Amino acid sequence: MADKLLIILMNTDPTNSSELGTPFMQASVAAAMEYDVEVILTGRAGELAKLGFADKLRFTEGGGKTVYDLMRDAAEAGARFKICTSNLELWGDEMIPEICETVGAAYIISEAMDDGTVTFTY
Repeated sequence: MADKLLIILMNTDPTNSSELGTPFMQASVAAAMEYDVEVILTGRAGELAKLGFADKLRFTEGGGKTVYDLMRDAAEAGARFKICTSNLELWGDEMIPEICETVGAAYIISEAMDDGTVTFTY
């Protein structure tokens, strides 16, 4: 049985906050269940790592938590957030403090192909 969950956000539109709840809530739950959880932000979804971006997006209309709150919850539960190197060129290097590492395509592929890893993509 796999003991690692790799969540890759690349196809998710970062301005459509209703799409963002599921991956971050799943990351929180899996981390709370003591799985090794990594969330990799790449492609357009990499903008979520930009300082000041996700905290302006509300998960639900009319209030409640921001998308950044959901990301912080996942990090506090133990999920590690990483960003793809190419995103630094797109969005700059002022990132949220939850980003613990910058990774490249080879890292993402090798982790996704590992037998001990289950990969979810959004």
